[in-house]
Parts: sequence; C-alpha cells; structure tokens
Amino acid sequence: MQPSFDRLLIRNLGLVLTGDLAAPIADADTILVEDGRISAIGRASSMALPDGITVIDAKGSAIMPGMIDNHSHPVMGDWTPRQNQLGWIDSTLHGGVTTLVSAGEVHVPGRPRDVIGVKALAITAQRAFSAFSPTGMKVLAGALILEHGLTEADFVELAAAGITLIGEVGLGSVKDGATGRQMVAWARQNGMTSMTHVGGHSIPGSARIGAETVLEVDADVAAHLNGGPTSLPEAELRLICEESRRGLEIVHNGNMRAGLFVLDTVRDVGALDRLVLGTDGPAGSGVQPLGMLRLLTMLASLGSLAPEVAICLATGNVARLRGLSDRGRIAVGLAADLVFIDQAMGGAGKGVLDSMTLGNMPGIGMILVDGVPRITRSRNTPPSILVPELLAG
Repeated sequence: MQPSFDRLLIRNLGLVLTGDLAAPIADADTILVEDGRISAIGRASSMALPDGITVIDAKGSAIMPGMIDNHSHPVMGDWTPRQNQLGWIDSTLHGGVTTLVSAGEVHVPGRPRDVIGVKALAITAQRAFSAFSPTGMKVLAGALILEHGLTEADFVELAAAGITLIGEVGLGSVKDGATGRQMVAWARQNGMTSMTHVGGHSIPGSARIGAETVLEVDADVAAHLNGGPTSLPEAELRLICEESRRGLEIVHNGNMRAGLFVLDTVRDVGALDRLVLGTDGPAGSGVQPLGMLRLLTMLASLGSLAPEVAICLATGNVARLRGLSDRGRIAVGLAADLVFIDQAMGGAGKGVLDSMTLGNMPGIGMILVDGVPRITRSRNTPPSILVPELLAG
C-alpha cells in the first residue's frame, strides 16, 4: 500500500536551515507537515507527536527550503531549444530547485514581436506551466517581453488574465530608460514584478544596458549584475548597488569575479536582504541542473559568506522579493518544499556547512514538493553521507 502524505512527520534532523536571514538556523530536529504545509517545527522532546502517520527519518541530515531560481528561461514543456535538450526542468529539480521564475520565454523559436503576439505568448506560457509541473517543479512562467506599442491597457488586460511577471527589459525592442520605466510602472500598478537586463549584449538582438539605464528603468530586479554573461565595469556595478533600492541579482551563468565584487559591494551598503540568486539558464553556456547549488557554494567558499546565509539568498530572499508568501522558508503555514542535504562523500570538512565553506557542494538525499517526496537520492549531486529514509506510519 502506498503511504499517505496528508500527515507527515520528519524526525531526527541534524540541522534546520530556514531560508530566513533573520534566523537562518532553527533550534529544531522535527517538522510536522499536514496537507502539504508545515504545521509545526521544534524539538521532538517538547512536541506532541502523533502516532500512525507517515514518517521520514532524516538520519541526522540537514534540511533547507527548496531553492527558487529567480532567473530562468523556460519555453514550452520540459525542453529547451537553446540546447535542444529534453528534461532540463526535471534535472533542475534534482539540483534542489523547486520553483523556477521566468525572466522571459525569449528562446521560443520564431518568437512573436508584435503586441498581440507577445501578449499571447505570455498568456500561453502562464497557462501551460500552470497545468504542467515536471516532476512537481513549480514553474512561474508567462513573463511579458516588452515591445514598443504596448499600452497601459495591455498591462491591465494581462494582469486580469493572470500574468504576474515582466521579462528582462532589453530582451525586446524596449531598450531605453524612459520607455522601460513607464512600462515597469504600469506593471507595478497591476501587481507584476519586473526585471531589467544588466550588462553587455547576451544574444543577437539584445543590447548593452548600463547603470544609467538600469537606474532609470527602476525594475524590481537588476538582473545578473555579474553579467548575462558579460558584466559591466565595476564602477557601474557599484553605482547600481549604491543607488538602487530594488532587488540585486547574481547568477550562475555570469562573470564570477564580478559576482564576488557585487557580493562585497552589497555587504558594504547593507543590502544583503535585497540580494537574490538565479541561474540565467538555459543559455548559450548550456543547462546547469546544479547551477543554484554551485552558485551558493561558490559564494560561501570564495565570498566568505556563511553557507546558511547563502541559502537565504536562494530561498527566502527570492520569495519575499517576488511576493511568494507561501514558500521559500521553513516556517509554519508555508508549503513543505523541502530539500534534505548532507556533506558529500569523500570530501573535506566536518559536516555539511563546513564542507560548503571549503567549496564542496552538498549531496541531496531527498526532495519534497508540497509535502510529497518527488525524488530520493539526487541523480546529479555527489552522494550524501547521510540519507533520509521513508518509513511506514
């Protein structure tokens, strides 16, 4: 008989990494999940634990929220024409990502560039991924690509149709600060979050977007400050970090030297709560199922950022910036999108956080989406030392 996951007890946790910058590590070893949401967190010794429910014995492994990739480029289905690769979304779930946020379905072959076409593309992508979740991945798609000719009425219409995202300003024909700022304002008035390209040309037809334009557009996220993939000069990056009051993003598919510069600058200006992570993939550099896990490990090891804090940049920070109040942290009432991690076999370090500080990615032993186990041991990460076990009630 298949186990029921209506009520799920997770016990014997070695570490609970919350995704919350205010308290990145919880004093807990037990989590209770009911109807796909976290209903209790604490110590087993002080919790009233029910009998006869499905149990996951964590065996001492750590747990973190499922990561939210703030910058992805889905198309349709689990396929990317950029690399002609199937199954990239499923593979990304195996890398600990449980939510993808679209920065624009820009790689659709023959992508429409007229007003009717871009609106239709956004609605189609949003509808398709609302009904299609590869291996349980939550794909927030339908990011409108800004083209000249869009009016305020179009944003009202799209919001009513369920569109909540604006793709990177600069991917379409709108590349100037004044037009971008006006359209971003229309989007914001209609409850949409937005982002703007930052850096050199990314693909044919794109444009260099410098600091002056980024600040004028005033999108909710200054995307890939470390380049998508080509970064701006450091003086422009510093100007954006110092002058912007919006979200600031580092991506995997960018310039890592620039990424470390951005991290240092963000810390200097006290804006760590606005720093978010993404992959900017699939892209010309390929599909990186472990891109988010690699990125936060690189920031922890090369950027002297505590691993538990780096995890917050890929989880709680993204959720807050994007208005995803139902995920991104391990907290009562939130979706049980949970990733069990531990130190990878054979590497340096004493425990999972120490190993990440030394530059080694953790291994993933199990992933839950809405309280349901979607994968056991990841096929992509190195094997973890400790592996959770699903038990009978």
